[in-house]
Amino acid sequence: MNPSTAIATVLLDELIRQGVREVVLAPGSRSAPLAYAAEAAERAGRLRLHVRVDERSAAFLALGLGKATRVPVPVITTSGTAVANLHPAVLEAAQGYVPMILLTADRPQELRGTGANQTTDQVKLFGGATRWFHEFGTPERRDGQQGIWRSVIGRAMAESQGYPSGDPGPVHLNVPLRDPLVPDALADVGDTEPSDWPESLSGRPHGEAWLSLRNPHSHKKSAVEGPGIAPVPRTLVLLGDLPDPQDAAELAELADAAGWPMMAEPFGAYRRGRVTPHGPLLLRAHGWVEQQLPERVLVGGRVTLDRAVVALLRNPAVTVEAVTPLTSWSDPGHVVRRVHDWDDIERSHEAVSSCADRAWASAWRSAGQVVSATAAPLIEASWPSGPAVARTVARSLPERAGIYLGSSNTIRDLDLARDPREIARGVVAVANRGLAGIDGVVSSAIGFALARAPHPTVAMMGDLTFLHDGNALLIGPDEPRPDLTIVVINDNGGGIFGTLESGKPDLAAPYERIFGTPTNTSIEQLCAAHGVTHEVISDQETMSERISKPGKGIRVCEVRVPRTGQREFRALLGDAVAAALS
Repeated sequence: MNPSTAIATVLLDELIRQGVREVVLAPGSRSAPLAYAAEAAERAGRLRLHVRVDERSAAFLALGLGKATRVPVPVITTSGTAVANLHPAVLEAAQGYVPMILLTADRPQELRGTGANQTTDQVKLFGGATRWFHEFGTPERRDGQQGIWRSVIGRAMAESQGYPSGDPGPVHLNVPLRDPLVPDALADVGDTEPSDWPESLSGRPHGEAWLSLRNPHSHKKSAVEGPGIAPVPRTLVLLGDLPDPQDAAELAELADAAGWPMMAEPFGAYRRGRVTPHGPLLLRAHGWVEQQLPERVLVGGRVTLDRAVVALLRNPAVTVEAVTPLTSWSDPGHVVRRVHDWDDIERSHEAVSSCADRAWASAWRSAGQVVSATAAPLIEASWPSGPAVARTVARSLPERAGIYLGSSNTIRDLDLARDPREIARGVVAVANRGLAGIDGVVSSAIGFALARAPHPTVAMMGDLTFLHDGNALLIGPDEPRPDLTIVVINDNGGGIFGTLESGKPDLAAPYERIFGTPTNTSIEQLCAAHGVTHEVISDQETMSERISKPGKGIRVCEVRVPRTGQREFRALLGDAVAAALS
């Protein structure tokens, strides 16, 4: 057994012992030892391997898998620009608190700075975006190495998952490898008791991990000092994006116990019955909001979608408190007055039970019904429009389905158009909100769908988001494919800019070229090139059927909508709601 095969065998074996069950590989020469080890582990039934030819797509695939499982997914790449192509997903994982391990092959130290092919400085290439970085020593034929290799994997798994006291995120392991890069014999790959190696590579007995990791979240704090969450009667609970969608249920249950009204962005997995329908629209009724202003807004997660929400948080008459499962919290407006640990939720149930001002909370619930009665018919009648498509998709999701949401207009259309009370039980909604980019969304959704099988998954995004990650459809014939319905709301360009300041009529002259950016690309032909089923949907009934009765494999449902009039339609919705509540 050669040294490169030895280290690759040990690294993959220890990752599996630590709980890794999915590995993503972007092929290359320098990373060949790791590729052989991953393939051998899959043949042995120890993990599932996903091969992608585009490193950016590979990294976002790992991101989607990790978002669903909360277990780090290693991404294996060769050296050079292959590593740099991981950077967008690394940044998203860092800001979105998604566990991930970057296992990058490199030239040995003697080839660096010499002009050797595909060689660059990969040491701490991702800067502060990773939770931890480690470069292995170049493996050699000697004893005393396997303990180091296995110990490093244990620490990488811990750092990536935020154990014992940090936040989840990406970890970078750089692996210098010398020739030979292929095994002396295929039988060497995965062999932890090679007869020709100076020491046993078998690790701890009985398949035990080298380092035992204690999940701090499985051991609730028995006693936490401090006042907890106070029973303020006029509290509005505001739920944003959380790293683990399951956490949303805990805050929703606290609101339910207290009787507080709740507004939520379209993320998470929880019972949505208390959530105000078409939430941000209610806040456009400024006169009504001033009359029923909450004394406190309790924010869980990152809230990023609507400016009316931002305005509420900046109201000096409102006290803003944050509750966080992380070591930090979101406060771009610098308005948070008090921060609560996530454990405060559970221990505050008794203190806040039924503390809500009943008349005030009832007024919020009644206003939500008025908003729904006003907005729903207007949205239904607007088909084909982004809000109408989003509303149809949300209402049609089967129980326990997953939905992966693209950035820009699509996610905001859903935020405005959905009535959370109509969403089926057990639906899990996620998005790449760490940096909210349009890159990698298709790949992420594929990973999410693969991890959640056999439950159905839908992805919903705009045309630019879909086209930006077209290489996500580059899936080889031997690779696992999910059951995934991708809804593409195609307005032939960047429709969101028309709803922002750049869309003002007096700035219209250069708008189309530098913001509207039409591509005139045929999504149908792109799908055909990849053998992906494609259909243009022209009516709500067909759209609803495609979502409620999902098919097999990847299929794209394209809805063509006009890009003009989006700004005016949102203004119409806001004005109608304000008038109804006046």
